[in-house]
Amino acid sequence: MQKTKDNLIMSAMTDKIRVLSELAPLLKAHREAAGLSKSALAQRAGKVREVIYRLESGEDVTVSSLLAVLGAMGLAIQIVKAGLPTMQEVAERFAQDEE
Repeated sequence: MQKTKDNLIMSAMTDKIRVLSELAPLLKAHREAAGLSKSALAQRAGKVREVIYRLESGEDVTVSSLLAVLGAMGLAIQIVKAGLPTMQEVAERFAQDEE
């Protein structure tokens, strides 16, 4: 089952992001929900537009760029022990890969 933008934003409070590609759709959903273009967000973050494209594509960016973009959207990172994924998380991940 694919998450809607609203579900992505709401689940961002509890999702454990383990790889950048999992963060990408959340960042895009937040940007779109805020009504920001990629250029506007880049300008607000003091970065070039390519940084936003790279983040939303799940590509590597510097930590400082990630933090600048998150800060520009009023978001922050919380560091927690990752642990192993739950069976539900594994099942959801495999279901996403099949789509």
